[in-house]
Amino acid sequence: MWSAVIEFITFREPNIRFVVLGSIFMGISAALVGSFAYLRKQALVGDTVSHSVLPGICIAFLCIGTKNTPILLLGAFIAGWLSLLAVDWLIHQTKIKPDSANAVALSTFFGLGVFLLTIIQHTGNAAQTGLDKFIFGNAAALLKNDVWLFLGLALCTIVLVSIFFKHFALLSFDRQFAVSIGYPVKALEVLLTSLTVIAIVCGIQAMGVVLVASLLIAPAVAARFWCYNLKKMLVVACSIGALGGYVGAFISYLAPAMPSGPWIVVALFFIALASFIGAPQKGIWARFRLGQNNKRRVQEENILKYIYSAQEDGLIKEYTITPQCLAELRNNKTLEAIEPYKRLCRKNLAIQKGSAYQLTSKGIEYAKRMVKVHRLWELYLAHYLHLPPDHVHEDAESIEHIITPEIEKQLIQLLDNPSTDPHGKDIPY
Repeated sequence: MWSAVIEFITFREPNIRFVVLGSIFMGISAALVGSFAYLRKQALVGDTVSHSVLPGICIAFLCIGTKNTPILLLGAFIAGWLSLLAVDWLIHQTKIKPDSANAVALSTFFGLGVFLLTIIQHTGNAAQTGLDKFIFGNAAALLKNDVWLFLGLALCTIVLVSIFFKHFALLSFDRQFAVSIGYPVKALEVLLTSLTVIAIVCGIQAMGVVLVASLLIAPAVAARFWCYNLKKMLVVACSIGALGGYVGAFISYLAPAMPSGPWIVVALFFIALASFIGAPQKGIWARFRLGQNNKRRVQEENILKYIYSAQEDGLIKEYTITPQCLAELRNNKTLEAIEPYKRLCRKNLAIQKGSAYQLTSKGIEYAKRMVKVHRLWELYLAHYLHLPPDHVHEDAESIEHIITPEIEKQLIQLLDNPSTDPHGKDIPY
């Protein structure tokens, strides 16, 4: 096995080079145009085109009677464009919604392709051998000319995206504004759609009509979890597309019975899954950690506020109280937990004195601000939303933890620097 790994990494065999480089170049070009399709909420377009090219391939074969790859791909390109025209006609001439129009075109064209493929299989033409590979793809059969084709497509796509980057970006995020400032929106859409169709048509040799759509969308979806900047997203998407192609070719080489196309899709799935879970800001784990941190922060701020209020009401001395006592005063058993008090100590907001905890000067200032914000919000809700004073407490409890210093200043100015809350208690400053 290790000898096979070394042989693959070193690219000793020409076939390895063709498959790996072809898969990488294909992944880059597809991910680049697929990112704009994803941002334009046209993910189904790739699926529609990929399934709709099959009748074009079959008709081209019936016309020439042989497997001339350029002619077959030309037929696929024409069929792909016809499917998009059919979708556009269905959307504008009927009441069918875009997703339904795509589903109709996809099923109709693919069904027609399967029907024509069946006819070809019954003609007895020996040249039909391997024609069905277009359905599921055969990356292992890539040749040197295919690699050059994929390289040319990748370079052409990169150059065109670089030239029209601002136009494509505006088209993806705000089409109406692009129209209003005089951008040739129709021409740009034709160019971007043509690049998408070409990427799909070229990719069907390796991926097949069933799987090639995933090569467009999966890298873009995964990249969106890692960055907010469009330029960075395109770079990350291309990297993911290239990585998926390399990993898929690697697994297929180690297990020859497994075709490269499906393994490329599987590799992209696991990369996307890792992005969904582990992305630093948008990932599931990051959002879970953020939620837990916010929950702990709210708990700590409430404890500080409650201790300050208890001191203000003369129920405790020197801002010192035990968790059990605070829980009894607030009629809240959750306040008996020791961990939030320990976190306050680690943050130098409190110190432990036996079984009790005392606020530090830093903790007192923090608590004073929380009480201040709470009472400002109570006053705002009472004055501007006309809520009864006995109904503002819970709403203020929910809002006070997301207040920034800027909003706090605006509240003070809006309320004309108030001194008391709706209950007559002093607002600390």
